[in-house]
Amino acid sequence: MQGKVVAITGASRGIGAAAARVFAEAGAKVVLLARSAGQIEALAGELGGLAVRCDVGDWGSVQAAVAEVQRAHGRLDVLINNAGVIDPIARLAEADPVAWAAAVDINLKGVFYGMRAVLPTMKRQGSGTIINLSSGAACQPLEGWSAYCSTKAAVLMLTKALHLEEGAWGLRVLGLSPGTVATGMQVKIKASGINPVSALDPSAHIPADWPARALLWMCSPGADAWLGDDVKLRDEAVRRAAGLVA
Repeated sequence: MQGKVVAITGASRGIGAAAARVFAEAGAKVVLLARSAGQIEALAGELGGLAVRCDVGDWGSVQAAVAEVQRAHGRLDVLINNAGVIDPIARLAEADPVAWAAAVDINLKGVFYGMRAVLPTMKRQGSGTIINLSSGAACQPLEGWSAYCSTKAAVLMLTKALHLEEGAWGLRVLGLSPGTVATGMQVKIKASGINPVSALDPSAHIPADWPARALLWMCSPGADAWLGDDVKLRDEAVRRAAGLVA
């Protein structure tokens, strides 16, 4: 990754911030994208990266952010579509339609906007990797998570569709299904008391640096067998291949 330009959405905390650290340590030029300008500016200062305020649910904001990356670095090698929300956690009969639509804007439209914005650059370069943060919820309905499950299922199909359309010339498109991770999202899930995930003991969640390190490995040829699909971090063989377990 030495000298490669890596843009990460939702980089202000959780998996996004952990990934920024891992990629910076590997020699990448990290670009931190998030709505929380103060947080990403502080992290960018620590890592020697670039902070760009970006609302992934706004197409104009995403376009402007990618243009700024181009001005700063002249290329973009990796896009990690990490930004996502769990809200609203509610049964369909009680779910707030406005909050439900906002989840679609961030979790689904945000991934499409990111893909669409970087494709011209990557096609011009003749190379690029796009990794979408997926979830086991993409394939399994969970009570109270209709927005999250639906949007993650759609993101998995976006991964497959982009691989089908653009994989032939060398674009690498993958998804990462990390399992349950010790981030702020799990605090919200625990507080909701809805579905079995909220009942998990905090010790069951993996640390954020595990998916971060998996993301780094996914940028290598070692992950090529998963192109166009999700890498499932619950699979011990995957953890071993990514160097997370002996």
